[in-house]
Amino acid sequence: MVILSIDLGKVRTGMAVCDKDEILASPVGTLTEKNEYILINKIIEKIYELKAEAVGIGLPNNLDGTIGESALRTQKFAEILRKKINIPVDLWDERKTTVTAHEYLNQTNVRGKKRKNIIDTVSASIILENYMQFRKSN
Repeated sequence: MVILSIDLGKVRTGMAVCDKDEILASPVGTLTEKNEYILINKIIEKIYELKAEAVGIGLPNNLDGTIGESALRTQKFAEILRKKINIPVDLWDERKTTVTAHEYLNQTNVRGKKRKNIIDTVSASIILENYMQFRKSN
């Protein structure tokens, strides 16, 4: 199944996709959009372009597992997206994925503006890898 993973930020939204066999997560870019409704339409375009059969959105729970403002905003966003498309939209715990993404970028010596532009896409790839691993184990 082709799954599109989304790391929803306040301004930048990172995206990654997996192959049909759910073996490899690949980054597909970052959308820079503040308007939620325009962002949803851009994501829907990407869903059709990639022929995604499911969408996974990173849920930014607080480190203690509680639901904060960002997680509530993400849940609302997912609900709006579900109403507009006819494929599953799942929320996946993304705690510490940005930290892991920063560690990956440190190892590859990616700095400055380039780092800022790709951090959400790297995070989306990590979210997708975790989600695929979960699906394989169940």
